[in-house]
Amino acid sequence: SQDSINATTYNAISVVIITLQALPGMWINAFIVSVLCIAWVKKKSFNSNEKILLLLGCLRFWYLCITWMYSFASIIYPSCIYAHPIPQLFAASQTLLNCSNLWVSACLSVFYCIKIANFRHNFFNYLKVKIDRIVPWLLLGSVLLSLVMCIIVYEITDEVHCNNLNSTTLENFWKPNLSVEEYFLPLYVTCGFVFAGAFMAVIFSAFLLLCSLWKHKRKMQTNSVKNLRVEAHIKAMKSILSFFFIYSMNFVFLILILIYSLKKETEEMLLFLMFQYTFPSVHSLILIFSNPKLEKTLLRTLSWVKCKVCMR
Repeated sequence: SQDSINATTYNAISVVIITLQALPGMWINAFIVSVLCIAWVKKKSFNSNEKILLLLGCLRFWYLCITWMYSFASIIYPSCIYAHPIPQLFAASQTLLNCSNLWVSACLSVFYCIKIANFRHNFFNYLKVKIDRIVPWLLLGSVLLSLVMCIIVYEITDEVHCNNLNSTTLENFWKPNLSVEEYFLPLYVTCGFVFAGAFMAVIFSAFLLLCSLWKHKRKMQTNSVKNLRVEAHIKAMKSILSFFFIYSMNFVFLILILIYSLKKETEEMLLFLMFQYTFPSVHSLILIFSNPKLEKTLLRTLSWVKCKVCMR
């Protein structure tokens, strides 16, 4: 039928788009993880910044990998991919990785704010001294919160599936006997608050850091400090603004995904998911080019690859 052809075309386009986004993103985050692990083996030490980047790279790699594999398998084995308990496991694992990704990103923003910003306040100075001890607890809290959300998503998805035992396709899966909103609306509200919490942490830390850098830059310009230091501050401010912009866009699209998934608007969902799968790659690139060690290693790697290609 025409509906079947349209559905097949839509699925094929979705897989192609997700593949073009996922594979480069997986390579970028695998690069970050490999560089940090090699440095860890050589130095036999790991600072707080590297701990956050390593965990973030691992989470994003597996998030893109699982999403790509599930999307690809949904075209090749459509009758098996939605069989119990695969939809529940996919929804739960995607929630765990996506939520962890957001909160670990927020932890990284807070860490940079505390480490770089310069404010004369006793509590801020206390955090600056204790931040290296606080970071492992922040990361653990982010993972535990994401794990709780993962369990809730699995239980609700499984309950929806049990109310429609005859479901063999994605379309039937989301048509249980009871209303989808009855199950998912409370969950979506909870997810909205969880996403909003991470977003507020990013906004607050980015605003404080920008204020501190701007104040320090103006002070250096007044004192006629070398242009190199001023340029370094300007580069840092640009990186923060870039991260703030894409994180804000990602938050908006996450909320839109929650809204439109209840309405079952598939065309709009594809557009929103395209950006959501782009966020891990773009933000990781910003982190690479804002880290001198990672940037130098990336340029050296690309130069080596280019030389090998030219030799052939």
